[in-house]
Formats: sequence, C-alpha cells, structure tokens
Amino acid sequence: MRYPNLVPDTVCRTPIRLVIEQEGLSEEGEPLTALEADLKCNWQDGAATILTAEQKYVRITGRAYFNGDICPDLPVISSGYGIILGTRRRICDGIKARNPDGTVNYTEVRFQ
Repeated sequence: MRYPNLVPDTVCRTPIRLVIEQEGLSEEGEPLTALEADLKCNWQDGAATILTAEQKYVRITGRAYFNGDICPDLPVISSGYGIILGTRRRICDGIKARNPDGTVNYTEVRFQ
C-alpha cells in the first residue's frame, strides 16, 4: 500500500544547511558527523516565554520538516545544528514519523 506524503517536496522551499551528529566521539574528541547537507525544508518559527523568579526568558525555537528519511543511517536524530535564514541553531531533538508499514513518512527536526 502506498501512503500519502504528509510533507510533500512542493512545500519544502526554505534552504537549510544541516549537520547531524551521531553518538560517540572521534579520536580527537570531536563529534562524529552522520549527515552534512544543504537541503530544502518546510520551516516553522516559534518562541516560548519562560518566567523565572528573577526575570523573563524568551527562548526562540523552530521546526524543520523534511519529506522522507533524511538520515537513514541513524535510528534517531539527537544532536547537531542547522543554519537557516542566516542563523545557526542547535538541534534539540528529531522525530521520524513512520507509516503503519514502518517506512518513514517525514522527518521533523526541532531547534532551539
């Protein structure tokens, strides 16, 4: 059975430089890179206001959606960074949304 693309390529128009790191370190103590690519995504900005006892803190967030599995070598996306709209943002987590047959429909990467 063929499942519909929930994030089709036609809505992925925002360019992003994405670097995804895998678990572990190299011999020099640097993170191991699993993916480094210039891609197109569907970008959604966001912000969250967190009230602390002393001051208000605004955290800028965002989500990038990609059609299919952008990094099939990794079972999960947990670290790395992306450069989008001229700003470097750190990956806080990633989601691979799966179809009922186990294939990946789309990938969501969350930034802060």
